[in-house]
Amino acid sequence: MTAPNDLGIEISRRAAQIGAEVAGPVADEVDRSARFPSEAIEALRDGSLLSVLIPTESKEPPATLGKVSEAVFELGRHCASTAMIYAMHQIQVACIVRHGRSELFREYLADVSDRQLLLASATTEAGVGGDVRTSVCTVEPAGAGRIRLEKQSPVISYGQYADAVLATARRSPDSPPNDQVLVLCRPPGLTLEATSGWDTLGFRGTCSLGFRLVAEGEEGLALSDPYAEILSQTMLPVSHILWSSVWLGLATAATDRARSFVRAEARKKPGVTPPAALRLAELMAQLQRMQEIVHGTAQRYDRECNDPDVLAGMGFAIAMNSLKVSSSTLVVDIVNRAMAICGMAGYREDSPLSLGRILRDAHGAAVMVNNDRIYGNTAQMLLIHRED
Repeated sequence: MTAPNDLGIEISRRAAQIGAEVAGPVADEVDRSARFPSEAIEALRDGSLLSVLIPTESKEPPATLGKVSEAVFELGRHCASTAMIYAMHQIQVACIVRHGRSELFREYLADVSDRQLLLASATTEAGVGGDVRTSVCTVEPAGAGRIRLEKQSPVISYGQYADAVLATARRSPDSPPNDQVLVLCRPPGLTLEATSGWDTLGFRGTCSLGFRLVAEGEEGLALSDPYAEILSQTMLPVSHILWSSVWLGLATAATDRARSFVRAEARKKPGVTPPAALRLAELMAQLQRMQEIVHGTAQRYDRECNDPDVLAGMGFAIAMNSLKVSSSTLVVDIVNRAMAICGMAGYREDSPLSLGRILRDAHGAAVMVNNDRIYGNTAQMLLIHRED
């Protein structure tokens, strides 16, 4: 499906400009200080890029997920933290667009669009062992048509900078752990109390602290569909596609630096192919493989996103799981290959070809939903899935 207006065509160009002119110049400082990339997020706001998945008067969004994937990729080439924040925001928007069918959510999406609000997610919870498909916390009645939610979340990325948080919880105090809903938690009824810091190897600018989340508001703040449906049809595939687009940006940035190194070596001895050129050719093959996996899966989602039977199928879930584990593995391999090509120039932190931040960010890919957990889920599905 082709985006109906100029914004859909221009989104990746705008993101590339913001990446090069705003996010990139401060990326190292954002990483060193583990601070929120406020300049880049404000630039995305100013460019109206936080609302590109929200349908307009034409009933179509300005951009497909494939276009958003391209924008995430462009940001990821310059600052992975900025790209990841943008990706996680769009995941929440996609969930509301597809599963928040009440008038309350239609009005809220209009507010997100008008004010360019930034949305965060609280799906992790203390006491469930990292399983986002179960919750300890619950939606509780608070009287007079209101509800209350309290959640201990070990990670809420950019929580203190978000305008609202979508949190998972049990549907009611009597519900089992896997009967979950996704609840919109917003001011003035939202309180976040930090319970841990964020001193990590990579993605330091995402500011993913732990929080005690307390939210109260009117009934109807839970999205219309059960969380299990939201997860399988929207949150999981959109997350894996957009996260992988961040990692593709990292891989491309590393490859660009390796290419610059080899070209500089070639200029020193015209007519002589540098020894590292062979390694660069191998690296390009790996990058092309990753590009085809990420872009191909994004295009597939755009083709099939309106077919609930496809989205609910095991084959689709297996493909999305495979995207995540493949891209998160490839990004580390590609950056490592680039490091071997650049040698000391890539190893030094004070070099224009430094790969330190890119390498550290790349290693975050495998632990954003641990690959072993995903392999385990895929293995269970493969035991009963029958190919068509």
